[in-house]
Amino acid sequence: MSHRGAYVSGDRAAGGALDLMLLRTFLAVYRAGSFTAAAALLGLSQPTVTSQVRTLEEQLDRQLFERLPRGVAATSVADELAAQVAGPLDELAVVAGRGRQGEESSEPVHLGGPAEMLSVRVLPALAPLVEQGLRLRVTAGLADDLLEGLRAGRFDLVFSAIRPRGRTVLATPLMDEEFVLVAAPAWADRIGPVACDDPSALHGVLHGVLHDAPLVAYAEDVPILRRYWRHVFHTRLTRSPAVTVPDLRGVMAAVVAGAGVTVLPRYLCAGELDSGKLVMLLDPDDPPINTGFLVQRAGAPVRRQVTLVRDRLLQEARHW
Repeated sequence: MSHRGAYVSGDRAAGGALDLMLLRTFLAVYRAGSFTAAAALLGLSQPTVTSQVRTLEEQLDRQLFERLPRGVAATSVADELAAQVAGPLDELAVVAGRGRQGEESSEPVHLGGPAEMLSVRVLPALAPLVEQGLRLRVTAGLADDLLEGLRAGRFDLVFSAIRPRGRTVLATPLMDEEFVLVAAPAWADRIGPVACDDPSALHGVLHGVLHDAPLVAYAEDVPILRRYWRHVFHTRLTRSPAVTVPDLRGVMAAVVAGAGVTVLPRYLCAGELDSGKLVMLLDPDDPPINTGFLVQRAGAPVRRQVTLVRDRLLQEARHW
């Protein structure tokens, strides 16, 4: 018998079978990454979940989780046990509950991601599936908050601009965002040509009209603009923004109207660049690039609708 198989069907067989409720609770903790999140998923109290996991550890005579200040970390024993029981428990859930064949299609797929990406890329790509009966529930937010919700089971899929860490989630690269420095034509004329390969000319631009142009940003600490200045101009951006809008579509609208200068993902402003409403101030050989990831929980129950959404987005992303 393999070492993995011994956890449930070997050593415990002589002393009695393991309780399915304990295994179900263990799997919820393993997938959620914390007792609190698992309790919310199971509809139990956090002390009950903690007690059930402790009981299972005593029955197995193995430590399943390392307790951390925030959440838990699975041990190698937990990895092996999860690999053994996840499939059978998920199949039982399909038979016993909401995942029963014929009912799954009525359960929405829960998506999370940046508002701009969801609006411009994701929802248009999924429209054909909605016409075929897919139900969606979409939540916009910041990556850290959405990833926490994914681990807690509130989302099926999350689009993240940062690569998540840990074994509880699986991240697939979806698309690369190229960032561009843009302004309305009037500001572009005032600023003039911007070059990053001529130090003297660059110094004049950075301390001339571009320095005086109002900055329009996503947040007060201008993260996208700061990264562009550091990557392209090799200097720190220390100025405060004239306008902040917590939605890049709002940032773009303000800049199109002449509010100043900003940095945007190219995909978001491609139409405005083509129409001349915006002008790219600089076309560097090595522009800042950010990779977006499609993230789901490791070992989450397989749902046909979630798989359809994931496959559709991976297919569409090849053309983005």
